[in-house]
Amino acid sequence: MEQIISAGLEELGLTGRVPRVAPAQLAQYGQMLLEKNQVMNLTAIRDSEGVARLHFLDCAALLKYCDFEGKTLIDVGTGAGFPGMVLNMLVPSLDVTLLDSLNKRLDWLLECCGFLTLQNIRTLHARAEEQALVKGYRDSFDFAAARAVADLRVLCELCLPFVKAGGKFLAMKSTGSDQELADAAHAIKLLGGRVAAVEDYAIPGTEVIHRLVVIEKLAPTLKGYPRRWVKMQKEPL
Repeated sequence: MEQIISAGLEELGLTGRVPRVAPAQLAQYGQMLLEKNQVMNLTAIRDSEGVARLHFLDCAALLKYCDFEGKTLIDVGTGAGFPGMVLNMLVPSLDVTLLDSLNKRLDWLLECCGFLTLQNIRTLHARAEEQALVKGYRDSFDFAAARAVADLRVLCELCLPFVKAGGKFLAMKSTGSDQELADAAHAIKLLGGRVAAVEDYAIPGTEVIHRLVVIEKLAPTLKGYPRRWVKMQKEPL
């Protein structure tokens, strides 16, 4: 796994920009993920090469488009730690908050952080639509990130409230998201954002093309958003 990660980082043009220990750290994390996945549903990918390429190198590609040095990021619905854990290993100065509604996933991520001696990383057991209303979290982060299958309108309402003016929401999507992006135009504007970039990238060693939608926060999110989860699902912005 370590060799695959090293070669993939080189192909992405990131060698020299990340710590030399990062590939080994990520390989350890990948092994822990595969072992834990036998007793907890963390990922549908069950082989080391798939984890290295489709999880780790997919997340690493974000470094091509964003400068994370010394910044803050909240990973909304982090699951098994993507992209937050990976980005922290690649950019140790990035202060990462891993938010998830399932505590047992967060407990496992804390174990991983301890084993890998990671710094500038914490977990937060909460629902995004509730935590985004809390002072100190709302309009506070340089970046929010989500790697989820939820509709972009819903993701924007969950994530943009966390981002401060001048910051960015990073939505990791598929290349088939053109209509989804068009449908989200109203939500993005209403929530204080604008689409700054849409970047398609190839995952090294695969024929898979993924998309990063970069949404810049122009102004604080209006009071009243995000709404309750049921409301968001029934009546997307």
